[in-house]
Amino acid sequence: MDFKIEYHPTYVFIGVEEKLDNQVAPDLKSELVSISDGDEKNIILDLSNCKDCNVSGLSIILLANRLCQKLGGMFILTGLSSSVERMIKNSQLDSVLTIKKTVEEAIHLIEKKK
Repeated sequence: MDFKIEYHPTYVFIGVEEKLDNQVAPDLKSELVSISDGDEKNIILDLSNCKDCNVSGLSIILLANRLCQKLGGMFILTGLSSSVERMIKNSQLDSVLTIKKTVEEAIHLIEKKK
């Protein structure tokens, strides 16, 4: 598996390793649907170790955002490399997504919303 999932009382943490691409997207999509079916409404997607993201990866990010919004929760992206950040900005998704530099900032934002 190219990602890890940790369940916490107020959020689910997903850490992606190396790439968010066609290889990772199908498995991560299944996990995201399963997470939302369990009524988990807040997800932190940490890309600190992710150096590459393609269109399939962006699709997964948008899916996670949509699932969280549907449940009235928050989806937060953290740890963007310069190349991934550039891709998100070029796609104009930075105006749609909540992006924080660190996981700690994301946790603080979720806790504040509680």
